[in-house]
Parts: sequence; structure tokens; C-alpha cells
Amino acid sequence: MESEHFDTLRLHAGYEPADHLQSPIVPIYQTAAFGLGDTQTAAAIAAGTKSDAYTYSRVGNPTVRAFEKRLAVLDGGVDAVAVGSGMAAISYALLNVAEGGGRVLAPTNIYGASLDEFRTLLPKFGIEFDFFDDINDLAAIKSLIQADTKAIYIESVANPSTEVADIEALAQIAHAAGIPLIVDNTFPTPYLCRPFDFGADIDVYSSTKGINGHGNVVSGVIVDHGKFDWHNGKFPQMTESEFILGNEAKQQTASFYSKFGAKAFISRIRMKYLRLFGAVMSPFDAYLALLGVETISERLSKEVQSTKAIATYLTTNSHVEHVYYSGIEADNKLVKKYFPRGIGAILSFELAGTEQQVAAVLDHVHVFTYLPNVGDVRSLIVNPVKVTHREMPQAIRLKHKLNQQVLRLSIGLEDVNDLIADLDQAIAQAF
Repeated sequence: MESEHFDTLRLHAGYEPADHLQSPIVPIYQTAAFGLGDTQTAAAIAAGTKSDAYTYSRVGNPTVRAFEKRLAVLDGGVDAVAVGSGMAAISYALLNVAEGGGRVLAPTNIYGASLDEFRTLLPKFGIEFDFFDDINDLAAIKSLIQADTKAIYIESVANPSTEVADIEALAQIAHAAGIPLIVDNTFPTPYLCRPFDFGADIDVYSSTKGINGHGNVVSGVIVDHGKFDWHNGKFPQMTESEFILGNEAKQQTASFYSKFGAKAFISRIRMKYLRLFGAVMSPFDAYLALLGVETISERLSKEVQSTKAIATYLTTNSHVEHVYYSGIEADNKLVKKYFPRGIGAILSFELAGTEQQVAAVLDHVHVFTYLPNVGDVRSLIVNPVKVTHREMPQAIRLKHKLNQQVLRLSIGLEDVNDLIADLDQAIAQAF
């Protein structure tokens, strides 16, 4: 998508002012429920034949719906469902695809909470995981696929190593096996990368991060590409009769696939997981997230440039053992292919020092905020092993060189020279 086209859609997609008293900004429909009007209208709403109506904000809300529509357009999908957090987005997507039991392939170098869920929680629901260490060892990944494998799950840019996945190659492997590729695209956002352009099937986001960009909302989004064949026999939940879709009085039955076709997956997310498990996004949070989307291009453009400058500076600091930021790897073909605008505003680096010196850096920064989030307009710093990746067993951490000396940065909109100076003085004091 050309940047000019993207920049128009981020301001206008998914919303018609004429439907909302000509308000140019999406209104906040801060209500728990909506009037049904007359009995005939109520019957049409209950039957699902009146699509532009709302009943209860757990099921749907106009402010949230505008956010969903905008993200679906920006990401190149057929529809989206907003939820209460990024972890809810991941959980719902994987439960929906592997419901009833099955296997999912996933890398070990992912966000700590995701790995914790995959290792210790979802297996209790009959969903087992086959893990691999190298996101781009395509032969090894292909060899792990079994008859009951339901999906491949990846992060487009790994947290916190920033390793880039070969999305197109992984999509080809998944599709050859008749399964979808699910991509956590949180770090890049649709502005820096659209996995659907390279064959991915489902995108998940913690819209808490770069999509909203202001550190004031916890939320998540699931986006459906609408291209996967859910009728291939591996996903009976999509083709079995669903009571709420039929008409008991007329003895009519329907499945999510027969009723929604290309939107079967995302419709099932909305009507089963969101409606029944209830991790909804509030109207006010959707309003704030929409405001964040309006500036996503300017924010990320500056943040990426600052991140490259900071990563380059860190490579020159004698107290830094290693910098993890694939965005400055000139020979990285995957970065060139998937991220022409940059990989994002998150990087990590390993100090050549003790745990006490790492703590001293955290204690002496002034512009950076010691805080477990990313994608904020303010620059953030955290020690992953102690905070964001504490759920990751040491054996897995060490495979990915994630030790006690590693610090993760999320670069915001401050002056880049102030950020470099802040890191420089904090590291100098620590050593």
C-alpha cells in the first residue's frame, strides 16, 4: 500500500460522519446497551438480518466497531474484532483455530506471557505446542507439522531480539499443509508491515503498543485476511451446525462457513469468543486508540529513525557487548523485503557488566522511563529477564542470549540526542 493511500485511510476508513450527526471524530458511545425500537426491528436485530444495529456493548458498540473497521482496512483484511488486550487477541485466535484439540507450531523467542500461555495453559485445553528455536529454519519447521497441526504462529519481529520472520516462506509451508499462518504483528503495526501482503491468514495485535502509541490503553485486535479455506476438513468448528445461526422454528441450520464464507473465522471470534468469554474493548478505549491511529505514520517514522540512531550509538559504546536490532543489519534480506520503512522502535542490547551495573543503568536514566511497555510516545527501558520475560525458563532464554545483562528499549518521540545522552550518562555512571 502506498504511504499516501495509507495516510488517507488511517483518518477516514471505517467511519461515515453522516451516520453520526456529521461529527468528524468518532463519538464515544459510552453505554452498556441500546434500545431495540419496535418489536419488528427487535426481531430483525435478534435474527441478525439488521446488521447496522446494536444491542449490548459486549456484543458490539459503534465506537469499537469504527476502530475494528479502520484496522481491518489498514491491515488489508476483510474484518477485525477488537478485544480487551493483546493477550486476549492471541488467546482467542488460537482457541478458535485449535478448539477441541490439536497442535500449533510456535517459536521460543517470543513475548514471555505468550510463551507461558503456550507452555502451561493452553495445553490444559487440549492444545499442544511444538516449539522451534530458529524462526527461519524452514526445513525444521516443516518437519514438525503433523496430521493434527492446526496453525503456525509467529511474531513478525521477535520480542525482544527483533529477529525478522520470513513470512512468505512460512505462509507457503502452512498452506501446503492446509493450515493458517497466524502472525503477531504488534511491533511493526500495519504501517511498517502488512503480513497479509505476503500470505499470512490471521494477524493479532496488542494495540496497546504502536497502534495506539500513547501508553494509555490496554487493548488488542484480531484481523482476518479472509483468504483461508476453512472448509478443507481440518476445522470442523467452522462447518458444523451452530444453533445461534439457525432458525429453530423453521428447522433451518447453518454453520459459520455456510453463513459467513470468507469471514467464517472472524465471525466466529466475534459471536463465540468475544460474546461468551467477554474480553471486550471499552468505547472510551476505542476512542483513544482511534486518536492514536490518526498519527501512526508520523510517530513511527520518527521513532524508527531515532531507534536506528540509538542502535548505531550503542554499537560504539565500549560497555555494550551486543546490540539486537535487525533494522541496522545492512545485509539482512528479510528486513529489505518486509520492512522497507524499518522494523519498528524496539531494540535490545547486552551490557558487558554485572547485574549490579545493569541495575545502575536502570536507576540512573532520566529521560527513559523504567516501565514494562513498548510503543509509547515516551521512551521506555526495561530488563526483560526480571520483568517482561520472567515466565521464560532459563534454558530457553539462554538459547536466545536473553540473559540478566540484556536491556530492552522502546524509543519514543523525544529528541534523539537527549535519548543518546541519557543512555550515555547512565551507562557511564554504572561503570
